[in-house]
Amino acid sequence: MNPGMMKKIQKLQKEMMETQKEIENTVFTGTAGGVVSVDVKGTKELINVTINPEAMESPDDVEMIEDTIVVAVNNALKQVDKETELKMGKYSSMLGGVGF
Repeated sequence: MNPGMMKKIQKLQKEMMETQKEIENTVFTGTAGGVVSVDVKGTKELINVTINPEAMESPDDVEMIEDTIVVAVNNALKQVDKETELKMGKYSSMLGGVGF
């Protein structure tokens, strides 16, 4: 492999690592029904859950809140996947279709 090609590959690798770090440090928010809001890091680590207290009118609401938390977390995780695909996908095509 010629030195010029090696430098391009090293530069591309560095850019990929920086982009991955950027995604990992981004906080994505998922919401559901105006009742629950969750924050997930780009590493898919749940870091915060907020429940609108006005949504708790009776003890029967607990099951509804639990279901809503699942929806909100899944929405946030989908955002992480979408952002990862958007930002990392360009590297995949440069490397001959290797997926991330």
